[in-house]
Amino acid sequence: MTQTIPAEDYPFVEEFLTDNSGQIRRVVLQIDDYRRLIAAIEDEGLYKAMQLGREEKRLDLSAALQALADDES
Repeated sequence: MTQTIPAEDYPFVEEFLTDNSGQIRRVVLQIDDYRRLIAAIEDEGLYKAMQLGREEKRLDLSAALQALADDES
């Protein structure tokens, strides 16, 4: 059994594209809304990366460059 989600729960959606059984398969967004969503996703990824980085050992420039060189070999 599939669950139907009300259209008002999709605030950025301009149009739904459904299959023959009525299941939503694609949505149409305004380009400005799409860009805002992408920016929010990227911001969330950056935030998570920054949180992970807080736990890593800090390196000075020469040590960081050496670590990068070591990773490449």
